[in-house]
Amino acid sequence: MRRNDQMKLGLYLTRGAGYHPGAWRDPSTPANRGVDIDQYADLAALAEGAAFHLVFLADHQGVIGDHTAIARASGIEGFEPITLLSALSSRTQNIGLVATATTTYYQPYYLARMFASLDHLSRGRAAWNIVTSASNFEAQNFGEKELPDHETRYARAREFVEVVKGLWDTWQDDVFIRNKQSGIYADATKVHLLNHRGKHFSVRGPLNISRPPQGYPVLIQAGASDAGIAFAAEVGEVVYTAEPSLESGKQYYMTLKEKARALGREDDQVLVMTGIIPIVGRTKQEASEKLQRLQSYTHTDVLFEEASLWLGSVTDLRSVNLDSLVPEALPQTNFIQSRQKVLLDLAARRKFTWRQLIRLVSDSRGHRLVVGTPDEIADTMVDVFDQHAADGFNILSATVPGGLKDFVELVVPELRRRGKFRSRYFGETLRENLGLKRSVNRFTQASVSRRP
Repeated sequence: MRRNDQMKLGLYLTRGAGYHPGAWRDPSTPANRGVDIDQYADLAALAEGAAFHLVFLADHQGVIGDHTAIARASGIEGFEPITLLSALSSRTQNIGLVATATTTYYQPYYLARMFASLDHLSRGRAAWNIVTSASNFEAQNFGEKELPDHETRYARAREFVEVVKGLWDTWQDDVFIRNKQSGIYADATKVHLLNHRGKHFSVRGPLNISRPPQGYPVLIQAGASDAGIAFAAEVGEVVYTAEPSLESGKQYYMTLKEKARALGREDDQVLVMTGIIPIVGRTKQEASEKLQRLQSYTHTDVLFEEASLWLGSVTDLRSVNLDSLVPEALPQTNFIQSRQKVLLDLAARRKFTWRQLIRLVSDSRGHRLVVGTPDEIADTMVDVFDQHAADGFNILSATVPGGLKDFVELVVPELRRRGKFRSRYFGETLRENLGLKRSVNRFTQASVSRRP
C-alpha cells in the first residue's frame, strides 16, 4: 500500500524539565514538573495545537539508578502513565495518548481493563507502548533479585499481548442491546470466554468492560534487538527507534518492514517513528549556546550514571581512561541490548573516546541530536523521512516548555511549507489519524468464517 507523503509526529512527555539531564537547572524551566498536572496539560495542549499525532509517556516500575544519581538527577518522580493520561483525556480533544506498561510485572487482565478504560475515556485515542522491564532495580520491587533473561521476557511479552487482545475481543462490538421494553441488556451469544491456558498465564475472561472504541488501543513497540525486532514486526503498529545515523535508520526500517511483510502485514500498518532531539536557534550559534548551557548544568555524577545505564551497566566508567578509544564490544547486558549496540556502533564510526561517548549519552541517550536553525532541523527530518529511515518522529525536547515552543513555532511551519506535515486532525480516533485499520474481533471473524 502507498506510503503517506506526510510524516507522523509525537511528543515525548518528559517527567523532568526536559529530555536533557541538565534541563531542570535551567532558569527557564520549572523544577517541579514531575507531579504537576497543569504542566503536563500545557505540553499536551501545545502538541495538540500543532496537530501532533500523539503524546507519549515512558515509564519504569521503580527508580532506575543509585543514590549518587538520585541526589542530582531530575525525572525520577512522576505520575503512573495510565492515571496521568486518563486525566489528560478530559483536557484534550484529538491527540493520541500513549502509556507505557510492562509485560514483565503486570497481569494481562488488569492491563487490558485499564487500557480499555483509557480508550473509552478518550473516545478512541489510547495507545499501549508495550515494553519488557529492563532493570534489576525494577525486579527488586517485585520480590526478585534479578530480571528474567532477555528471551524469557520476550516470550512472556508475546503471550501477554495475545491474552490482552483476546480479552478486548471477548465482547463483540454490537453485544449491547439495552432494550428497556424487552428487558434484554446484552446479547449473550456475543460475549465470549477467553479460556486461555498458556505457559505464563491462565485467564478465563470475559473482560468486565466493553470492547475499546478502536477495537484495540494502538499497539506500540520499541524492539531493536533480534528478539525485539521479531516481536515488533509481529505486534507493533507503531515502532519507536533510537537511530542516530541515517544509514542505521534505513537499515532498521528496511529490516522491520521486511519481517512484517513476511508475516502478511502491510507496510503502512507498521509505522516507524524515530527519536529526535531538536535544539532550535534562530542562528546556529544560538542553538549551540543552548546546548552548551545545558551541558554546563550537568554534574559529573549524572554524566557517569547516565552513560553506565544506557551502556548496560556492565562497565565501571570511573575506572577507565577517559581519553582512550571506546572498545568495539562490551559484555552483553540484560538491560536494553539494542541501545548498547547503537551507542557502541556510533562510537566506532566516529572513533570516540570514552569522554566523548559519555557526553553524547548525556545529551541524547542514543537518539538523533540536531542543533541548528529551523531550516537545518527541517532538512534533517525531511531527509530521514524521504530516504525511508522513518515514517515520523518522536520529539524529545531538551527543555520544556521552551524547547517545545521553539519547535512548534519555528520548525513545524517549515515542515508544512514543504508539504511534509499536516495542519489539522482528520480522524476522530488515533487509529484514523495514523492511517491504521480498526482491529477485527477474532470471535466475530470466526463466526463469519463458519457461515456456509
